[in-house]
Amino acid sequence: MKITEIRTRVVQWKGATVPLPPHFCTNPMDAVAPMLERATMGTFAFHGWLIVEIFTDNGLVGIGNAALSPLVTKQVVDLHLKPLLLGADPWDIEFLWQHMYRKTMAFGRKGIGMVAISAVDIALWDLLGKSAKQPVYRLLGGRTKPRIPVYASRLYSTPLDELAAEAKKYKKDGYKAMKLRFGWGPVDGAEGMGKNVALVRVVREAVGDGVDIMADAYMGWNLDYAKRMLPRLEPFNLRWLEEPVIPDDIHGYAELKRCGRIPIAGGEHEFTLYGFRELIEARAVDYIQFDTNRVGGLTQARKIAALAEAHSIPVIPHAGQMHNYHVVMASLNSPMAEYFPPVDVEVGNELFWYIFKGEPVAKDGFIDLDENTPGLGLTVDEKALKKFKVTE
Repeated sequence: MKITEIRTRVVQWKGATVPLPPHFCTNPMDAVAPMLERATMGTFAFHGWLIVEIFTDNGLVGIGNAALSPLVTKQVVDLHLKPLLLGADPWDIEFLWQHMYRKTMAFGRKGIGMVAISAVDIALWDLLGKSAKQPVYRLLGGRTKPRIPVYASRLYSTPLDELAAEAKKYKKDGYKAMKLRFGWGPVDGAEGMGKNVALVRVVREAVGDGVDIMADAYMGWNLDYAKRMLPRLEPFNLRWLEEPVIPDDIHGYAELKRCGRIPIAGGEHEFTLYGFRELIEARAVDYIQFDTNRVGGLTQARKIAALAEAHSIPVIPHAGQMHNYHVVMASLNSPMAEYFPPVDVEVGNELFWYIFKGEPVAKDGFIDLDENTPGLGLTVDEKALKKFKVTE
């Protein structure tokens, strides 16, 4: 089997989106908001997606994807990665990853360069599964659980009555865990702290003590603010506090973890085995949350998962989507997965529901992966792409 062509398409949503109010979710832009006319969660909305398709001489097609800065990521694939892959055997997956990594090392160790490699690598693994006539999780180690428990991931900073109703709905739907987002950060002072605590309190009161609650600051806090928030949040028995500081502040993560008040989670914006080695050596996180379509694809995800297991740190990947579900299914060290319930388009987490066919739908707080579908189990919904602007 040889690679004959690689096609990249960026799809940008043309339909209506749900307006994002101020304080929808705290984020890194909050720190500079006083100097700006507009700085909201909208800065981090991503309404475009990259689709990568790898064609082979035996008719198989592998599908990969990426959601960060898709127009620039497409250029990296087209100009830098595609020439390395044409004519190659997809089964040489480790060599191909190393070739892409080392060829782009001067500019691509983290960020967009690694996102591009991730999208290509996911497509290669999809090819391998189709070639072997097996689901990808079988190539990664096989089934470790009958079904995958998933947590409902939404619960943005909305009016408290709406937030309570949403949380109660997820509990009624069978979810045993759910995640909310904070709305305020350091620039909002003590009043904002109180509002953040109110968000957690109303969700805890809505679902009771039998449901795990996680809370996400999405890089919007700093170390001082996070240390002051920890004792205020401790009574609500959070399973974890996610991305409390910016990803480069590894020492800040480590100091918060040493406090021992609330488990600390991170890694959504970290890259490659080397980045996670630094996090682990710094004793910075209690939960690892890489995203397979950012971290370096499945080739890196499986190595990071093994490293985490050796240090008894659970891996619960960021975002739903099949490339993460296959990692979770194949690892006993991944107790559950994130799940974005299908909703109208907001920040962009929902777009994959509109682009692909085959994503599993949660039932009673679980999803399952089809044993009879080879590869990742996704196809591109070409008809649905009419709702997007497509750049080839």
